[in-house]
This record gives sequence, structure tokens and C-alpha cells, in this order.
Amino acid sequence: MNRFRVCFLFVLVAHMGWSQFKTPASQEPFLTKDQVGAHALPTEIAPIQAPFDMPDLKRPTFAAYSIDISKAGAKSGQKVTEIIQKAIDKVNRRGGGTVVVPSGKWLTSRIELKSNVNLELQEGAELLIGGAIEDYLPAVFTRVEGIEIMSSGGFIYAHKAENIAITGKGKIIGPGEDAAVRSAPSPKGVVENAIDQNAPVKERIYDGHKGRLFYKPKSVCLVECNNVLIEGITIENSVTWNVTPIYCDGVIIRGITVNSVGIPTGDGIDIESSRNVLIEYATLNNGDDCFTMKSGRDKDGIRVNRPTENIVVRYCLSEAGHGAITTGSETAGWIRNVYLYDCIFDGTDRGFRFKTRRPRGGGVENIYYERVKMNIKRHALEWDLLGSRTYVGELADRLPKREITELTPRYRNLFFRNVEIHTEENFIKAKGIPEVPLTNVIMENLDVTSGQNIYMSDVKDFVIKNSIIRSKDQNIEILEGHNVKFENVDMIYQE
Repeated sequence: MNRFRVCFLFVLVAHMGWSQFKTPASQEPFLTKDQVGAHALPTEIAPIQAPFDMPDLKRPTFAAYSIDISKAGAKSGQKVTEIIQKAIDKVNRRGGGTVVVPSGKWLTSRIELKSNVNLELQEGAELLIGGAIEDYLPAVFTRVEGIEIMSSGGFIYAHKAENIAITGKGKIIGPGEDAAVRSAPSPKGVVENAIDQNAPVKERIYDGHKGRLFYKPKSVCLVECNNVLIEGITIENSVTWNVTPIYCDGVIIRGITVNSVGIPTGDGIDIESSRNVLIEYATLNNGDDCFTMKSGRDKDGIRVNRPTENIVVRYCLSEAGHGAITTGSETAGWIRNVYLYDCIFDGTDRGFRFKTRRPRGGGVENIYYERVKMNIKRHALEWDLLGSRTYVGELADRLPKREITELTPRYRNLFFRNVEIHTEENFIKAKGIPEVPLTNVIMENLDVTSGQNIYMSDVKDFVIKNSIIRSKDQNIEILEGHNVKFENVDMIYQE
């Protein structure tokens, strides 16, 4: 009885702050598809509100000075990397301004953005990115799936830059299907085993040069940058992840469109060990997860120890992808304080997706999702915290319980309210970690229509209240569930 009483009070206290947080639109109808996504982008950025301390981010500003690459000698249809890079360097040396890429097809290798420079891709501009290994030399500092290396970076790359932007209605288009960067040999297996984490980072070189192995370039890769704006652009035909701020602070991503369907690792936006991020009015169609929060993996991620925190995602549209919004599976530096609201998921495999693995370390806490409509194919809420033997061997087996170490990840304090769900499979499929159960999950005001109902294992302090669940299969299976509560929940058989 005492144990029950303590756990109940923990849920109540943790829930009070979320219950008292009210957004201005909390009582209004759900938004519709014509009100979210890139096509609905307004000029101004509305004030940011969140159930945690969050700065009111502002666009970076730039000096009036500008260089139009066509007036600097660039010709559409020809390779213009050197001209673009020289323009960026010159604007940077002069104290800032804009490099303008006008309408046309511009062939380029990797471009490095510098402080106080806005790279403006005007409507009709297409940056056609090269696919030769040489297009990404020399190797630059980056991360691959949460582990630091020296490698290709990105189509557009920046390191330790401040006050930067990529704006406009133009496109960044990845290389053709026969490009070397798509097929160059890369290390086999999961990266924590493929990369020597004991080696100095400067010696972890994967540039595909002189017989070395290769990791693919991201589309936009910004490392240790502050005061960043990415607005209006479209990215197509990536070779792996698309927009990836790593170790950044103060990032605004708004009105972008990403199309990477058919790219196996084609995540839309990956926020990796970055903080104070606003994502709004994005439209994502992806070959992997859409909005993804990551913070490093394994011992290397723990060594770096940089969280992803203070993230707001609003007014966005996910139409294709494995998960509409996903945390993990890289969790070593912790992922915390993520607030998503007024979004529509229409066609993704999963809605709210949560991942980690026993050796990943860190964890996830303080996640807040509300006012979401999802019409999806698979599980509406999925916690896959064990993974499969293919990647982590016997650590994917639920039992026996393992010793709790620095590599044991934790998931706790997740809150959901005012969500409308239509899915063909499970409303909830949650596989926790027995030695550290998924803890303190509260859902309220959910309207659910699903093919299957609820499967949960290794959860604690899990509450569903004031909700309707319509399902064809009304079975509920709970394995090692502690303090699981259904309060004012209607279960309705759905033909």
C-alpha cells in the first residue's frame, strides 16, 4: 500500500505542471491540412510558448552587402563550387551579408557556410550536388549516428559559425542514383562497433580516400553553430539524413520541404545534441523518420555528454516516414523538453515513436505532445526500447534483467493530450526495459480509432484518462505493468 501511494503522488506532482500549462489555442478546433506545412508559412514568427523555459528565438540579421553568383562569373549548367565558396568567404570577411544564387541549375560540390552569411537560394534556383568522393574532401568534423568522426559532412556544411542562414524558395538536389557517394564502401554493422571509440576523433577518418571507408554526407550539416535560420528551401534526393544541426544553440527551421521517399536513411530533420530549437511549418516526406531528436550513442555519446533540449515543433505536416516524430534511438546525452503541438501526421507509418537500446545510455524525459491529428498506417504510440538481435545481440532479449550501468537508458515523464488518432494497427505498442521501466506516462483527451488496442510491457505509472478508444481488436495485454490506470475511458468495439 505504501508503494502504491508513493507512486501515485509522483504521477500527480509531475502532471500538475503540464495540466496548468495552457496554450492560447488549447480550446480551439484542430488545425486542418491547409493551415500547416510549408505552403502555410506566414512571414512573421509568432511568440514561442512551451511548458519549460524557452527563449523567444529571433531571425538572424545580415548586413545589406550581397554578391549574386551570376554576376561573379557563375554560369548555369556549369560547376560553380569555387565561385560560391569565394563569395561566401568574401561576404564573411566583410562582416556579413547575402550570397545570392539566382534561378538556374548550378552544379556544385560541398559548400561551407561561414559566420554572418545568408545563402539565399532564389525561386527557380537548383543546387545540383556532386556525387564523387572528391566532392567531399578534405574530411571534416561531424557525427555519424551519434559518434564523432572525420568524414564527408554535408552538401552544405558549417563548423563553429554564428549568425548564418539558408533561405529562399530554391532547391538543394542530391546526386544521381549511380553516384559514388551512394555506393562507396562503408563500415559494416552498427557504428558503435564499427568505429574505434578509443581512438582520437581526428584519427577516425572515413573519407573514402586512399582506400579508407566512407560515411555518406548529410544534406545540411551544421556543427557547433549558433543563431541559425533555415527557411523556405526544398531538399530532394538526399543520400542520408537531410537537415542536421549538431551541437548547435538557437536554431530556427521554418517553411522547408523535404522529399526523400525511397532513401533508406532519409530522415527529414534530425536535431542532434542541440538546444533552443524552433521547427515550424515544415512539410516532410521521408524514407525514414520525419522529425527526430538524438543525443549521441554508446560511450562516445556519454563522453561528449551534450543533450538535445528545449525543442518546439509546431504547425508541421508529416506525410511519409517511419515515424512522424521520433526520439532516439541515440539517447546518450539525454533528450529532454520537447514540445510538439498543432501538427498533422497524414500517411506516416507511426505517429509518436520512441526508441533506444540497452547500450545507448542517457535517456528521454519531459516530452509534451498535444493537439495532433494522425491518420497513419501502423502504431500510433510506439516505444521500442530493446531493439532487435540484428543490431544489439542478446541485449535485445527482454529477460534476464541486466545490471544497471551508465549505458542503461531511461524513459520518463511523457505527456499527451488532445490527440485524434486513426490507425490500422495498435493504439499503443510499448516494449520497455525490465530493469528501468518506462515511467510516468499520462494521456488525456484522446479520441482513438485503431485496428488493435494496447500492448505494454515493463511500464510504471501509466495513466490514460478522459478518452475514447474504438478498436476492432479490444484485447489489452500488459506484461509487468505497475500502477497502470484507466480513468473515465470508454472502450468501444469498432466494426
